[in-house]
Amino acid sequence: MIEIEVKIRIENLKETRQKLLDLGCLVDRDFYREWNVLYDFADSRLEKARQALRLRRIGRKAFLTFKGQPLKSRSFKIREEYESEVKNFRHIKKILQKLGLRPVFEYRKKRMLLRKDRVKICLDETEAGNFIELEGKRSDLVRLAARLGYSRKDFIKLDYVQMIKEKRQSDYLSSSSKPPSSSSSSNSSNSSSSSSSSTPSSSASSSS
Repeated sequence: MIEIEVKIRIENLKETRQKLLDLGCLVDRDFYREWNVLYDFADSRLEKARQALRLRRIGRKAFLTFKGQPLKSRSFKIREEYESEVKNFRHIKKILQKLGLRPVFEYRKKRMLLRKDRVKICLDETEAGNFIELEGKRSDLVRLAARLGYSRKDFIKLDYVQMIKEKRQSDYLSSSSKPPSSSSSSNSSNSSSSSSSSTPSSSASSSS
């Protein structure tokens, strides 16, 4: 099937939830937690083809999803998607391993699921921030977004994997570029002048 969706960054999940309820949206499932992991081959062929194979776990249930290469669109993320519930989580992991697939990226999120007529609505709390995700026909998505106070300029086509990767990279660069504090510099100086017996071994450092 073809999936058409957009994401919109939001500040407050509770306020957005109330707006949706005021518009007559119905709650399918209140906030719950998801665990997601992407699988790929050693040569990263799925990533290179802009495809994705995701194993998702929600409580005791699990789902395997294939996502095809995104189709061209200025405002919407459009791609082929197939999903099936997995009955035996351990077995599907073994099957993927035997096929030469390996886990390459893991992320979690907190999600609430709602519906408004033909539109599927997700309120998501993620590592990259809070978002509302709308899925359905293009005209329906634009109409509902407008009722929430958003326009096409607010639409985000990136998926959570891309945004979380960017966030982790930004956090890493930010932390690694911070200069050492005066106390750490002093400690370093004292450490260098201390006896070798007080210096941790290389194996201890690498294991920490």
